Amino acid sequence: MSMQTPPTLLELAGKRLLRDQASAIAALEHLPAELFPPLFILAYHSRRHQESLKAMAQAWPYPVLPLGGLMQRPRVKVLKAVLDGLDVLLAQEVRPRRWKLRVLDLRNLGADFWRMWCGDSTLKRSLMGPVTVHRSSPNMEHPLAPVEVFLDLNFNDRDRDEFFMYVIQWAQQREGLLHLCCKTLRIAEVPFQRVRKVLDAVQLDCIQEVEVNCTWDLPTLGTFALYLGQMRNLQRLSLSHIHVLSEEEEEEDDEEDEEELEEEGSFSQFLSQMLRLQHLRELDMDSPSFLRGRLDQMLRCLQTPLDKLTITHFQRLTHSDLTHLFQSPNLRQLKSLRLYCANFADFSPEPLRALLEAVAPTLQELYLDKCAMVDSHVEVILPVLSLCHQLISITISENHLSVATVEKLLRHTAGLRSLELELYPVPLECYTIQETVNQERLALVRAELTGILRELGQPRIILLATKHSGHREFYDVAFS
Repeated sequence: MSMQTPPTLLELAGKRLLRDQASAIAALEHLPAELFPPLFILAYHSRRHQESLKAMAQAWPYPVLPLGGLMQRPRVKVLKAVLDGLDVLLAQEVRPRRWKLRVLDLRNLGADFWRMWCGDSTLKRSLMGPVTVHRSSPNMEHPLAPVEVFLDLNFNDRDRDEFFMYVIQWAQQREGLLHLCCKTLRIAEVPFQRVRKVLDAVQLDCIQEVEVNCTWDLPTLGTFALYLGQMRNLQRLSLSHIHVLSEEEEEEDDEEDEEELEEEGSFSQFLSQMLRLQHLRELDMDSPSFLRGRLDQMLRCLQTPLDKLTITHFQRLTHSDLTHLFQSPNLRQLKSLRLYCANFADFSPEPLRALLEAVAPTLQELYLDKCAMVDSHVEVILPVLSLCHQLISITISENHLSVATVEKLLRHTAGLRSLELELYPVPLECYTIQETVNQERLALVRAELTGILRELGQPRIILLATKHSGHREFYDVAFS
């Protein structure tokens, strides 16, 4: 039999006050600021106190109301009550001094704010001090409005559509009194037509981060690109599973030439819109088959050097694509290079070495996991690794390396004082013919590597990972 935690005196007092909404609303004028959040939480969870929520939003004594931190699922009734309170606030030519709301944050943030008022003693930050006010991009052409509303556009279920459109239409009707800012756009396997209705209604130059995880074809990407080009302050772009027709599909298609022309036109449209992105700093691509034989064209469209590049599952890229990738001048200031599931088996490591040499002064993260690398690939880049003094993490797991090469990695990275994460593959010598790990041999190898760490005299922990992705195991090697 479990014992329930008894309600606190504050909870009991709040519930009693909320029983009479008129009394609760009248009491807000004299209620200490620190009692607003716990009372708001009680009213929010009760589902019966819409008028109290409206009054508390209107008289909110902090600059930010992080409502999105409470709303795990869209709740239009609660939203309507808060927006009604905001309407009263916007109608005031002169606000009472304690009405301080400047930002309504509908993003899934602010959980710490609410946890603190639920008795979480691990949060020491006082809310009586300064509260961070969110800011729009400095490149925005509109002036900062008296009130800002922040909303993430996250298309992953149909419930969100009604929620988004309610907020957007409400904001449109109050143009000039507030600014609706959507910084993040995430699209996950939903029809583009659903997304398009919302994009037609929002200010696209607010958007700073875009994630598309959809099995779109190039014509759909070309249409989306027309919106993408209007996101002039975009800083991060992530594209997953955009594809072209496979060779089998092309052979079955009687109108192959017409389809190829449409795809080329769509790709050209995509490139023309990429040229408009003046602030893009992070590019993340997963399974980018649409870039096969075209990667150099996309890289030339980048208007600024990238800080971060991530490419996953790009086995279908050509030898020429990889060469252009490593030689692109727009990758010469990278802080993070993450390449997963590539195929370096028949590829000269010299272009990769040249790129690492160029980015050595800035590189902080290097991930080359499951890239079919062998000893000869690592041998070529070893001298350059020792020059990457800003490196914080390096992972080269699920590659085919010997004990000797892992030992050389430890020696060449010994002088990198910022290094915190090192993930290397369990060496080939530790596997049996059946591709299982020989634990006795692995124990000997770990002892050898520990000896090297001791010899180098630097406190350090590295991890060895097995090469089976489905159920990888990790083994530490430590010297302290």
